[in-house]
Amino acid sequence: MKGNIIINNATVVTPTGKSSCKGADMAKLSVIENASVMVSDGIITYVGPSDSLKTDNDTVFKIIDAEGKAVLPGFVDSHTHLIFGGYRPDEFNWRLNGESYMSIMQRGGGIQSTVNATRSESCENLVEKAQWFINRMSEMGVTTVEAKSGYGLDTESELKMLEAIERLSNDPAQKLNVVSTFLGAHAVPKEYKGQTDKYVDLMINDMIPAAKGKAKFFDIFTEKNVFEIEDSRKLLKAAREAGFELKLHADEIVTLGGAELAAEMGAVSADHLLHVSDEGIRQMARNEVVATLLPLTAFALREPYAPARKFIEAGAAVALATDLNPGSCFSGSIPLTIALACIYMKMSVEETITALTLNGAAAVGMADKIGSIEIGKQGDLIILEYPNYRMLPYYVGMNCVNTTIHHGTVVYQAKPDASTHLG
Repeated sequence: MKGNIIINNATVVTPTGKSSCKGADMAKLSVIENASVMVSDGIITYVGPSDSLKTDNDTVFKIIDAEGKAVLPGFVDSHTHLIFGGYRPDEFNWRLNGESYMSIMQRGGGIQSTVNATRSESCENLVEKAQWFINRMSEMGVTTVEAKSGYGLDTESELKMLEAIERLSNDPAQKLNVVSTFLGAHAVPKEYKGQTDKYVDLMINDMIPAAKGKAKFFDIFTEKNVFEIEDSRKLLKAAREAGFELKLHADEIVTLGGAELAAEMGAVSADHLLHVSDEGIRQMARNEVVATLLPLTAFALREPYAPARKFIEAGAAVALATDLNPGSCFSGSIPLTIALACIYMKMSVEETITALTLNGAAAVGMADKIGSIEIGKQGDLIILEYPNYRMLPYYVGMNCVNTTIHHGTVVYQAKPDASTHLG
């Protein structure tokens, strides 16, 4: 996939740095007018004024004239449940009629419903289905996606999901980077109902050792009546000892102390955080845990949005992701994520761009390689239809991406439309 490309005459808009951008710095973007970006063998080798660009005459480049368009880093969707069997439209309607997410889960729906479907799917079918979603993500400018297991909940099925993620990641024709997360602690499966301690033992003695080396991250659903604080701490310690980096689903349904546990354990990110405590926010900021916020899920569940402004004002790094999954959030819409963040979470468009690029990269441990348009980083870029990046939330819920570039190769380009108004 590594290619050579030059984008000319663009407005380049990017955060900068090789680690997460925190607090007030999230609003600071570098904007270069009439700029060029050169990518050689998949790596950015020039960013600056178009009239200062010099090329090696021995290298063949694909030239894109981006006059009248803005160029941004590729988006990073740092929290998805991309691999799953079946669908759950009936549960969505149950929620519309007033049932809660947890009540559906307790009556045998929810995660267990998808577990039943996923266990019966072949690895090949899981890969094919996930690739369809990946293709749609690429059209919306995503160049890196995190993919979790967690719908197997036994050793064999979890390993099947991780194999599907590995196949997607290793496909030489893949349109984006795929980062693997082991989420065997997503729920207690029905065969262990009322025996959480035995499932925790299975995780520690069998599943975590089996998954070692097959995923970068270990994630856990730290929640009341799922994995509470002590069981979560026990599992996180075992995963860390096995070499996993840590993530948590934290404080999504109730205020439980998941954010504080994430800070204690040195997690890379804590995600959801709809009901995070003020102390949890302070500890996450102090311990540099990325707060990955998922506004599409709050929207779909009709829950309060996570307190993005509190995190930013506390000096924390905020990332945004879609939480694509078959239950609580069957959407991978980057445009709607942007709109909800700006309109309802009161994030500026500049903060939102940072959250979906550099801070998303930090949430998957890749901020030194992706997430900004800087020399030495991977050539993952998007070209918008418009010169003004502030069109992103203004064009509410609609896709502004004209071209997606991964490793210096064009992987998506919108069809020419004579009616397009660039303004």
